[in-house]
This record gives sequence, C-alpha cells and structure tokens, in this order.
Amino acid sequence: MMVTDLLTTQLNAHLVHRDRQCLKMLFIGMCIGMICSLILWSQMGNERKKQSPHSFMLQHFAKHHNSSSPVKMSSEESPTSSFYSEFGISSERYSSLQQTLYWAGPDRSITNVSMSTSPAHSTFTIQNLKDSYQIGEELYVMIHARDFKNNIKPYGGDFFQAKLFSSKKASVFGEVVDLLNGSYSVRILLPWVGQAQVAVRLIHSSEAVQVLKHHRDTDSDRVSFFGYFEGPGPNGIKLKETVLCNMKSDKNGLERLKNGNCCCEYKDSRTGVEWRCQKPKSLPCSARVYHSFAEYINHVTAEEAMFLNPSNKGINGQKSTIMILPSNGSTSIDVREKCRPGLHSPVPSGFYLNDVWTSFVCKTRQFTTQTTTQCLKDKHIYMMGDSTVRQWFEFLLNAVPTLKRMDLHVLYQAGPLIAVDVGNNIDLHWRAHGIPLRCRKTELTNLHYTSNEIDDLTGGPHTVVVFHLGIHFTSFPFDFFTHRVLGVRRAVLDLLQRAPATTVIIKTVNTGFKDVFTSDWYSLQLDRILRWAFQDVGVYILDVWQMTSCHYNQENIHPGPVIIKNEIDILLSFICPE
Repeated sequence: MMVTDLLTTQLNAHLVHRDRQCLKMLFIGMCIGMICSLILWSQMGNERKKQSPHSFMLQHFAKHHNSSSPVKMSSEESPTSSFYSEFGISSERYSSLQQTLYWAGPDRSITNVSMSTSPAHSTFTIQNLKDSYQIGEELYVMIHARDFKNNIKPYGGDFFQAKLFSSKKASVFGEVVDLLNGSYSVRILLPWVGQAQVAVRLIHSSEAVQVLKHHRDTDSDRVSFFGYFEGPGPNGIKLKETVLCNMKSDKNGLERLKNGNCCCEYKDSRTGVEWRCQKPKSLPCSARVYHSFAEYINHVTAEEAMFLNPSNKGINGQKSTIMILPSNGSTSIDVREKCRPGLHSPVPSGFYLNDVWTSFVCKTRQFTTQTTTQCLKDKHIYMMGDSTVRQWFEFLLNAVPTLKRMDLHVLYQAGPLIAVDVGNNIDLHWRAHGIPLRCRKTELTNLHYTSNEIDDLTGGPHTVVVFHLGIHFTSFPFDFFTHRVLGVRRAVLDLLQRAPATTVIIKTVNTGFKDVFTSDWYSLQLDRILRWAFQDVGVYILDVWQMTSCHYNQENIHPGPVIIKNEIDILLSFICPE
C-alpha cells in the first residue's frame, strides 16, 4: 500500500463531522504505520548482510520522488554557506552543479532483479533511416529500455553509451539524452565519407546506478589506506606501526573503533583537506612518515551484485549500414578556429578516422619528433595527476630523444619525476596529486596537493601547467571531490592573475572501469564537476572521455598507445597553436 497516496487524498468539504473523525483516525493510523516502517527499514539497513532478496528494494528504491525533476541535496550533502564563500562560489552557482549532477532513477519499488534493465531485451532503432547521407549530417537513434521480462521500462536513469564506427578505424561519440520514460534519444554526427554502423552499450541499469550511489555516499572505506608511523622507542629501538587511514568522515569506519582512542587527524593548512588515521599504540600522531593503498573492501551484498553484474553489454538494434557521401556544399565539418584557452568542448568533440583524431574544438595537428621538440623548446612543463597523466610524461620522454629522466630515488608510481633537455632548455615534471592515492608505500613528503604546487609556481609564457583529478576520488562523496577541485580552481585563478600568459590545460576523466569501486558512472560525475568548476576560467580542456569511450580498443583505465598519441597531439596543439 502506498502511504504517500493516502497522504495526498483531499477531504471532501461536505463530509459530516463523524466521517471527518474517521478519516482523521485513519490518517493517524497510517502515519504510525509509516513511522514503524521507517524504523524497520533503518534496522534492515544496519543488518544489510542479513537481508532477504526483497530488502534491497527497501534500502534503495523507496524514494517515491518524481524522476522528471531534480532533487535537492540533503543538508548533509550540501555545503555550508562558508563553503560557498571560501571559494567565491555563490549558492546559485552551486545549485547549477546540482542540476548538472542530477541523475534520474526508479520511481517505484524494485522488488526483483527481473524489473531492472536488461541489455538482452533493450533495443535501439535508427530514426527515418535514409539510403544515404552527406558528411556533416546527423543521425538520430532511439533506445528503448526493457526489463528482464521484456516489459517496457516506464522510467529513466539507465547509463547508455552510443557511437558510430566503421572498419576504417573510424568512430565518433554519440550524445545520449534521457527522456525519463524508458526511452533515450541519441544524436550522432556523420563526420567521414564511407560506410558506418551504430553501436549502443548498457553500462549500468538505472537500478545498478542506485546501488553505486548508495555505496558512494555511505561506504568511502571500501577503498582504504595505510599510514606508517616510525620513531624512537626504549633502549634505542626504532618503533614502527602501520594503521588504517582515510578521509575524515563519519561514514568510513574509522569513527566506529571501539578502543575509545580513535584517530590522529591531519588538516593541510593551505588546502583545508582533512585526513584521518587510527592512532598508533606507542607512537605520536606526528610520527606518520609513509602512505600507501591498503585494500578494496567489498560491501556489496549478493542482492546488490545481481543488479550490478550485467554491466557494459551491447544491446540489439538495427545493424543497417549507414552510407555517407561527400558534401554537396550544404554541410561541412571543417575546423578552422585557432586553439586558445576557454573554448567550449562540443559533443562530439572530435572523431577518429584511420586512428587519427580530428578535433572539433579547434585546429589541431599531428606532431613528429622534430616538431614536438620545437614545440617544447624553452618550456617548463608541470604535470600533476594520476597515472593517466604519467602516461603523457612517459610518451614525451620517448618522443623527444634528448629528454633525459633524472633519478630522484623516489617511488616511480607516485613521483616526483623530472626529465631535462639542456640543449633545448626543456624541463618536464610529473607528480601525483596527493592523497587519496592508491599507490605502494611512499614518503608523505613527496605527496603534494595540486593546488599547493600551483600556488608555488611563478608562471609566465614559458610555463605549461597540466593537471587531472579523477579515478582516485571515485570512492568518496561528491562534496569531498568538489572541495578539492574548487581549491585547484582558486589556485589556477591566482596563477592566471599574477601570470596571465601561463598555459593551463585540464585533462578530463577517461573511461575504463565498471565496478563498485571505480565505475565509469562515478568518473562521469567527477568529470562533470571538473568541467563545471572551470567553465568560466581561461583554461584549455582536453576531452579524453569521448576519445576513450568511442575507440575500438577494449576500454582500459590506461589507454593504449594509439589513443595516447592522439591525446598528446591535442596537448601539443594547445601548447603551440597555429
């Protein structure tokens, strides 16, 4: 029985007093029933490992809201007013982020996995298919989601990806729009001459997305870290202790320690980032020396896993061959605009043809060893981020034979790394973005926050700053990542204020994983936060999300050489525009 339906029933103005009293008693009884149900649901949430298959519905889908309109963040999720003012972000601006991050979900109780979206039963159709098209025209596709019983889904929230591809190592990203009724429209540009086909994949069902949301907001300890403490002990013995660490939160397990002596807390004075470690038994909190990744902890129940498992599956649809002819002059895909900071990244942002990416953002080009060296001459390049940015460091190191890496005797996985070409006055740097970082044991003193690094740069026409934040933040609530991104935004604004000629390039998040720890759905949301934060800042945005999601190579968080080469060509085109 739906309590909310009874609550919305309107009393007839002409009911007699006795009938009104009866209805009043009924209303009170239903409210008591609803309160009892909520208490029961809470108890079930605390005993999730003992849940029956149907209790999954109670935990995740009993939010009978209208899927067609965004929902406000709870007071727990929303930043305080000081959060806005700290970074110069108005409440209205932050509201726009809420709209950007909104993702529809089930509008009813889901009592069985058979009610979730089935990749085998969902289909796509090409709208108004023609015998041939001209290059530059657009193709429209409709996706129809169905459940495992082949019933039409009446609500949205599924995570689909679409692309156009051909045997000529050509592909382009398709823009999927959720119509919030079980159908999805796809717009695909036709950017090359020849034949092509449409492909659509279900990355996650709408029900699976609800599972991901739940664990993102409640289980940040599903990725845990170690803190290593060292210091002098009695009789000259060196003491060593290893404890669990994580972001400061009331949802990651550290606050639930039973020894009554919880934690050492660390707050960076410049960024405000807070970190927490279990308190060592014998050593002081100041004795923390090293950091590392600890383990993945899977809190997903068997029932939840049933919703997550059918992920990243192709769906059936029209296999018609799309014939694309040269333009008669009415359409064009030429990109003539010179690369400059602040340009909008469209959808699609480019396309592959014969494994070469053509950008729709601005006029890019392919670089050889010679032109790469010429472009980087007299440049100081500072790269900050994760291992996907380190791939760029490694590519340039190999592409420019005169660049030589110096051995700084540090953990390569975390850096810092530096390569120098004295003859061409090039210095190339990479370092990790600081904690949280899933890495092997490394010195804390080498883990610097990106915003602090940017604050310490002089900048100028010979300085290039490249940074990225992404995959290492997927296990944390969005406000933690947003705070981090806004700190970097403030540092970039200050840098451009004191040195406007500095080149700043942001690498977006790329695709790669589909699990509860690092799902592409998490990455997509982080990518939206990153773009939102820098939409009004004069920087370059290098969109690798589309480049990795539409390529024919199997998705990997570390893209293959072909994709990296194309990313580097865009990077160099930003540094040395024509």
